[in-house]
Amino acid sequence: MANLIIDIGNTALKAAWADGITLGKTFRYQGERIMDFILSITSRMKPDAMVIATVRELSQHNRNVLAEECRNLIVIDSRHTAVLSGYGLPPYLAPDRAASMVAARYLFGKRSCTVFDFGTTLTIDFLDAEGNYSGGNISPGCRTRFKAINRYSKSLPLIDTPDVIEDMGTSISSSVGSGIIRGMMFEINGYISSYPENIVVFTGGDAIYFAKQMKNSIFVVCNLVLMGLALIADEYNRKNN
Repeated sequence: MANLIIDIGNTALKAAWADGITLGKTFRYQGERIMDFILSITSRMKPDAMVIATVRELSQHNRNVLAEECRNLIVIDSRHTAVLSGYGLPPYLAPDRAASMVAARYLFGKRSCTVFDFGTTLTIDFLDAEGNYSGGNISPGCRTRFKAINRYSKSLPLIDTPDVIEDMGTSISSSVGSGIIRGMMFEINGYISSYPENIVVFTGGDAIYFAKQMKNSIFVVCNLVLMGLALIADEYNRKNN
């Protein structure tokens, strides 16, 4: 049987079937009926293991319901961090960031990495030359910055991510667009230049957009979190079945 891996983030749920570490059909859901959505997936096929990494706390009732849908249920959240310690990751690390580290370590072995995850927040995490987690930083994500500048000013518009990035804006909209994107690029390149020996990995919803702005050599792995959760599920099954 296949494993079902689920990442419940700040704005969306992402899920995929996984055969070992190979990802299959993927799903995305934005809404409040998360349990109904998960049960709609498991109604078609029961997974062997179900791994859920979530920023939202699952009630014990919901955990019990999901446990009936699979052979093994693994929940990783702020209260359940034992899985992370098995990978040498600190308990404060958000589950999605932890899964990214598991995947990056698998993909690049014992090589130093800088992993950028472009989502609601921009997270920057580091693995050292031995594959150990060194630490990381968090700042507002791209769309969060656009929303913030509109919300906290009286005259600046809410705009979409611009297709063309001007060196200097020639209108209010282009000033906001170029200011935010170029500001993020300065931020990104600052980290890269500080750790020039590191492999650079982009993941998350805006990874491809920012990869197109780069002059440096980078790796784009859009499903890095899901890959990490698939690795966790596969290892759990091998140890416990």
